[in-house]
Amino acid sequence: MNTWKEACASTSPSKIIIPKGTFALTEVKFQGPCKSHVEIQLHGILKAPAHITTKSEGWVTFEHIDKFTLGGSGTFDGQGKAAWKLNDCIREKHEFIIPFNLFIFQNLRFNFVSNAIIRDITSLDSKNFHVNVLGCKNITFLNLNVIAPENSPNTNGIHIGRSDGVYITDPIIKTGGDCISLGDGSKNIHITSVSCGPGHGISVGSLGRYAKEEPISGVWVKDCTLTNTENGVRIKTWPSSNPGIASNMHFENIKMVNVSNPILIDQQYCPWNQYNRDASSLVQISDVSFKNIHGTSFTPLAVKLACSAKYPCKNVVLGGINLSYSGSASEKISFECSNIVPSLSGNQSPEICAKCQEI
Repeated sequence: MNTWKEACASTSPSKIIIPKGTFALTEVKFQGPCKSHVEIQLHGILKAPAHITTKSEGWVTFEHIDKFTLGGSGTFDGQGKAAWKLNDCIREKHEFIIPFNLFIFQNLRFNFVSNAIIRDITSLDSKNFHVNVLGCKNITFLNLNVIAPENSPNTNGIHIGRSDGVYITDPIIKTGGDCISLGDGSKNIHITSVSCGPGHGISVGSLGRYAKEEPISGVWVKDCTLTNTENGVRIKTWPSSNPGIASNMHFENIKMVNVSNPILIDQQYCPWNQYNRDASSLVQISDVSFKNIHGTSFTPLAVKLACSAKYPCKNVVLGGINLSYSGSASEKISFECSNIVPSLSGNQSPEICAKCQEI
């Protein structure tokens, strides 16, 4: 850490190089503000403790830094296998009691970092989220590799919250959670050329679970390929929710390969039946487009738009949807919707259900 402190205090740009080799690393926080641009080049393998003895959200955290680069061909190995075995959530009064070593030690956390580039690194076997982005502005992720087994719980590839101007380009993400997930307060998010799968797809949300969530606005997901994922592109909000807004979200040129639920708006998202599914979500979804989404669906139900009864979805456009069912020829691919009348353009396969044409 002395090297970091010296680089951070320098009034000239600095570079820290971590050479090839394997190094054990306990929890560490690279804290700013710094006086000039700092670059870290990782060429080796950093290994987290396999068993956790301290309570903290992040293994390697970068915080309050402006003008920062993290690059190299190195690997952050979270050694998550021991923690995954402890994923035994207990529901009590609509809340979860989770063993603390499940929600700590995300491989990489970026807290209040601005004007930064993260490129060419690998995140391996994180105990929880691989990369968590909170309160950041103008941060770019290029050519990341994210790797964890399909059955590793809660290992979202990149999670973004309360950040403005996040650019994700050309990552390869294979994990046990969402490849990319967007929490409240995500604004101006550009996700391009993602290879996702296995995993749970690319998700906006979940939203509405907590009070005073900030709106999501300005999301562009394009030119991505999803393979053998549990969902494709998804927007999810809780029933019995707190009020919220999610708007100006666009999904374009997406290839689905054997994907379950390729296109999904789920405003009754309620894992483990924690809330009353019959109560409406209070999150307003509007100004959404799904265009040129093609490929194969692993489930007969390929498009599901389940919007809130109290706040029906507004201004949703579907254009050039061309999905086929990869299962038995005797089952027909289908489209299901509620509380929405989408606008249509171009081809539609599956055909829109009659219920979608009246509200």
